[in-house]
Amino acid sequence: MNTSVQNRLGVHSLDHFSVQVPDLATATDFFRAFGLDVRGSAIQLDLLTFGSDHRWAKFTPGPRKALAYLSFGIYPQDLEGFRQRLAGMDVQTVPAPESAQADQADGFWFRDPHGVLIQLRVCEKSSLSQKPAATSPPARARGAPMREEAGVVRPRRMSHALFFTPNIERSIQFYSEALGLKLSDHPGPVCFMHGIHGSDHHLIAFAESSKGVGYHHSAWDVTSLDQVGLGAMQMAEAGYSRGWGMGRHVLGSNYFFYVRDPWGSYAEYSFDIDYIPKEMDWEASYPAPENSIYLWGPDLPADFVTNYETYPSQV
Repeated sequence: MNTSVQNRLGVHSLDHFSVQVPDLATATDFFRAFGLDVRGSAIQLDLLTFGSDHRWAKFTPGPRKALAYLSFGIYPQDLEGFRQRLAGMDVQTVPAPESAQADQADGFWFRDPHGVLIQLRVCEKSSLSQKPAATSPPARARGAPMREEAGVVRPRRMSHALFFTPNIERSIQFYSEALGLKLSDHPGPVCFMHGIHGSDHHLIAFAESSKGVGYHHSAWDVTSLDQVGLGAMQMAEAGYSRGWGMGRHVLGSNYFFYVRDPWGSYAEYSFDIDYIPKEMDWEASYPAPENSIYLWGPDLPADFVTNYETYPSQV
């Protein structure tokens, strides 16, 4: 076991994120069609997966789509260590936002160098502690169900999320030094970061946007490649036909289909992403930028990496 990895202080999960949108009813329709357990009221929507009480994302009302905050999970024994680390970096704590007053946990709030509000909170680890076993049908058995037996696609967890940053190198430095995240791969204008306590290839990713910060997509793990394709059909039948896929990523290796949401961002059906165990000191790569997109798949939509939080009238 690599003790240099084990002894470092680091977040264990991207516990949840929060985004403001102008219409919660529209958000409810979209995410229910996607297959999530949407709970909430006129002032807040929580996104869960069926069979779990963990909240993966929160949507609140606002004049336009805007990233509100990121919340990372930490172990209780690490709380004071994080306080000391952030104080040593001259990072000032700030009050919790009004939208998070009702569900406080042990922890504290601060901002990253670009103004993004961040919470560190003591909570259970929601990232995986090992990679699920791959499944395939045995000999003499059907691999695919009859269409009428396929059922509704319902993701089992959120794997990761990607956000815009105006300076990707500064973000890598801060999230490494402050949160203990590790760089997985950095193909130019995009980077992927994982947790040191065992996580998917990336808990969080960043894409550079000269216009500012923002939310690009969240990725939701499903149980098979069939579920990726069935999810795409499910959303098209619900009226959400814009997107990108199917395909397979190079970095992370997961199969994907992205569905465009009503605000110009995306929800991704994802299957079979690479996993980095806690005892591994993963060596980051710096491949050519084309590796940030796909190994195979359809052409990328021209506006796929547009930060619509800075161009809201163009959605």
